[in-house]
Amino acid sequence: MNFPRLEDVNLEPLWEEAINHKLAIRHSLLFSTLDGVNTAVVTQSALGEALNHLSKLPLEYPIVMLDEESFERLRNKFLEIQTGSDFEDMSTTSEELIEAESDLLDFIRNSQDLLSSEESAPIIKLVNSLFFQALKKGASDIHIESGERKGEVRLRIDGALKKHLDLERSIIGLVINRIKVISSLDISEKRVPQDGRTQISISGKTLDVRVSVLPTYHGERVVMRILAQSEHIPTLESLGFQEDITKNLYKLLNHAHGMILVTGPTGSGKSTTLHACLQHIATPDKNIITVEDPVEYNADNISQIQVNTKVGLTFAAGLRSILRQDPDIIMVGEIRDSETAEIALRSALTGHLLLSTLHTNDSTSSLSRLMDMGIEDFLISSTLLGVLAQRLARKLCVNCKEETKLAPVIAQEVGLPEEKLYFTARGCKACDFTGYKGRQAIGELFIIDDTVKEMVKDGLNDHQVREAMKKQGMITIADKLKAMLLSGETSYEEAIRVGLMDG
Repeated sequence: MNFPRLEDVNLEPLWEEAINHKLAIRHSLLFSTLDGVNTAVVTQSALGEALNHLSKLPLEYPIVMLDEESFERLRNKFLEIQTGSDFEDMSTTSEELIEAESDLLDFIRNSQDLLSSEESAPIIKLVNSLFFQALKKGASDIHIESGERKGEVRLRIDGALKKHLDLERSIIGLVINRIKVISSLDISEKRVPQDGRTQISISGKTLDVRVSVLPTYHGERVVMRILAQSEHIPTLESLGFQEDITKNLYKLLNHAHGMILVTGPTGSGKSTTLHACLQHIATPDKNIITVEDPVEYNADNISQIQVNTKVGLTFAAGLRSILRQDPDIIMVGEIRDSETAEIALRSALTGHLLLSTLHTNDSTSSLSRLMDMGIEDFLISSTLLGVLAQRLARKLCVNCKEETKLAPVIAQEVGLPEEKLYFTARGCKACDFTGYKGRQAIGELFIIDDTVKEMVKDGLNDHQVREAMKKQGMITIADKLKAMLLSGETSYEEAIRVGLMDG
């Protein structure tokens, strides 16, 4: 018998109430819709068993054979739906379920390995599998959202959200309650936002997870940020910055005092870069203290303070108390207001090396951002050493990227050769059908030298300073993106998203 064969496909399950899917899955028989036609799906290794079971069903579906990996992917989706329908049959209220699992409540806190808890209740298994899948796919955040009819789980992979699975309306509350329990949050409180954190142990690694619960119109939504431990803090070289940036940044870090800023939008890797810098300069003879919101990397060789606005521990208050702790190097998670900016610049002036982040689009506009906060220009030019503006650009998957041409109008607009072949994203199993695999940090380093100090003194605006720096040879983020496009590392769409047009 010859059946049509499909390889490397990502099919969606066809769940029909009339079919006993539990039995069908056991006999390696799955169902999907291909080009609008309901189809039976089999695999070579269990062909006989699947066909035997199909012959007993009153169905006249065409048969398609999948490779093992694609079949396993579809089977996992069926198992997730099955778990959902099992819960519906339980007709248990969430409180009863929480009571029933009371003997298992501490199983994560007791640092058992998630993967070894095979005998756990199904809801615990489901939450554990979410953590496991997120870790396996390299996700930074897990989003669980409640909708009107169903819930949805999405994972943030390489900076972009990707749908992971749908959850039944009745289960979503149980999943959120489970997450609240392991994060020491109040499961009876569903009207106000709650923040917590938990530690999970999975395949030998301990991970910190920051949990945020927010009430929405259709129920609560949860975002879990997976935080890294100190052994996972990368070096500046491994982040992918160009050699010239790394070299010049290391030079700036050798200064005994002054301020170094890292700028960029949320999620552009600023905290990671700052921690990579701290790890580079951390030695036993230096006292390094940070004030962060939240503490994202748990580092061993530095003292870290977590901002807590409820008790009045703000960035400014934390920074004031740090100065009484005889620090050599200070890191402030973010300069948000003029009070923090003022104390930060004064401490950089009085013999401390201060590292911080600022929300600006490019490196040169940090000058006017600080001036907007009421900082005098002489204070900026005497303390600021340099500003690194950075972004994270997704790299095309090397297994499936496709050649493409840019429209002449687009090529002219961004100043790229028209006749050259570029690459675009396609999607395959290696990149989880996204078309991209991994990210690279790209940055522009704006060093405050004597020329810049003169320009600040003469009252030149950001744009004029930027143009003058470009003439002096400063390579911008847009230049780096063009280079990535020309070398086929990323796509035009990704380059535009990251900031190709920002100049």
